[in-house]
Amino acid sequence: MTMPPRCIGIIPARYASSRFPGKPLAPVLGRPMFWHVYTRACRCPELSQVVLATDDERIVHSAQNEGVPVVMTRSDHPSGSDRVLEAAEHLGLDEEDILVNIQGDEPALDPSMLSDVVRPFTQSAVRVGTLVRAIAETEARDPNVVKAVTAPDGRALYFSRAPIPYPRDNVPAYLGHVGLYAYRLLSLKHFSSLGPSALEQKEHLEQLRFLEAGIPIHTVQTACRCHGVDCPDDIKRVERILKESQ
Repeated sequence: MTMPPRCIGIIPARYASSRFPGKPLAPVLGRPMFWHVYTRACRCPELSQVVLATDDERIVHSAQNEGVPVVMTRSDHPSGSDRVLEAAEHLGLDEEDILVNIQGDEPALDPSMLSDVVRPFTQSAVRVGTLVRAIAETEARDPNVVKAVTAPDGRALYFSRAPIPYPRDNVPAYLGHVGLYAYRLLSLKHFSSLGPSALEQKEHLEQLRFLEAGIPIHTVQTACRCHGVDCPDDIKRVERILKESQ
């Protein structure tokens, strides 16, 4: 099988958070949260490099102490995607290189998910990739769970907070979107230059900006789940997961 171009993992790590300030530095089993994300991402064989991207000197100093490569970025980015783009520009990457946007609050990340999200890039036509998973109808009705509708070849047709597709005559079958992205650098530059789109603003889903601009998103179905840390109480849960996986 032809290997994809160079794949680089970038972990956005913003200090400010309304629900959990300083989250990247929160101790998880005695190490900063970002260290766990970095360490698990490094287990993905397709990634040639993994870098932390932050806007805060405290995170920079901690990363340096932990031996984690780090890039300092601006503090005014509207999204993690924009922070990933700035970090990629600092690294001097090629426009056809693949960037994997790795959530900085996933200390129990399964490295196989990173392998899955870059798999479609063996095809030169693939510009953006993401993951989906099968979900139950009860979960589909939660607007906080983003739903995806895809074509038979895995190309995303739409993402919504509504439970789509509507099962008029059939047993409902829903796909939930897993917020892990990979992009060719040139496509991410295009995305950032466009500004928020109409559907993106209505649904509060930035991936719709790609679709409205005619940039296809290729999905891969995974059986893995994310275990993000949204608040301090979530740390005990991910610590249990990490202990079980050791």
